Amino acid sequence: MEENIISEGKFNYVEFGEGNPIVILHGLMGGLSNFSGVIDFFPKNKYKIIIPKLPLYDLPVSDTKIKTFADFLNDFIEFKKLKKVILLGNSLGGHIALVYSKYHGNSVNGLVLTGSSGLYENSMGDSYPQRGNYDYIKKKSEEVFFDPRIATKEIVDEVFETVNNRDKLIRTLAIAKSAIRHNMSSDLPKMNICTAIVWGENDTVTPPNVANEFHKLLPLSTLYWIKECGHAPMMEHPDKFNSILLKWLNDNKL
Repeated sequence: MEENIISEGKFNYVEFGEGNPIVILHGLMGGLSNFSGVIDFFPKNKYKIIIPKLPLYDLPVSDTKIKTFADFLNDFIEFKKLKKVILLGNSLGGHIALVYSKYHGNSVNGLVLTGSSGLYENSMGDSYPQRGNYDYIKKKSEEVFFDPRIATKEIVDEVFETVNNRDKLIRTLAIAKSAIRHNMSSDLPKMNICTAIVWGENDTVTPPNVANEFHKLLPLSTLYWIKECGHAPMMEHPDKFNSILLKWLNDNKL
C-alpha cells in the first residue's frame, strides 16, 4: 500500500478507480491496508476509493483532537474538489466522519459506520500499563477480532511500536480523551444523512449495544450485522462487508 501513496502539499493519500467518491477514514491503530478488500472490490463497481492518511501523530498535542481531524478532512475534500462524498469510517474514522458531517452535512451523500466511536468505546486502557510487554500487546490486539489470527505479526508490531513511542502514546491518549469528550448523542438525531451501520456481532471495543444506539439516534440509518466478527468487519469478512455495502449503495442510489 505504501508504494501507492500520493503526496501533495500536506496530504498523503491513496486513490483507486473512477466514479462516485468513497472517502475512507482509518482508525487510531488502523493502517490503510486494513481496507484492501474495499480497494480491490469497489473500483470494479464504478466507485472511486480515496483514503487520506490522517495526521494522528503529526500535530501538536493541543491540536490532537477529533475536531482538528474533521477540519483536516474538510481541507482534503476541498483540495480534491470532491462533491457529495460517501464517507466510510472504522472506529476513530467513523467518529471523524460524524463530526465532519455535523458541520458539512451538505457535502455528504452517505455515511458508512463500522465499529465507530462517538458514543462509547472500550479502549485498550487509559495508561497502557504493560505497554512494554509484547505478549500483552499481542493479546490485546487479538481481542479486537473474533478470529485472533487476523492480528498478524505486522499488525501487532505496529501497535507495539505506537504504544512504546512516547510521542505517539501521548497523542494516542489525547485522541482517546478527545473522543470521550466529543460524544455525539445529542447531534445524531439532527443528522439527516443516509447511513449504513455495519457491525460485528462480537465487537468488544464498540459492543453491539453501541450499534443499536447509533441506529436509534440516526434518523436515516440501516443496521447490518456480521456474525463471528469483531471490531473491523472489512478485515475479518471483506466479501460480506462489500456485499452489504454495495447493496446499500444500490438501494439508496448512491
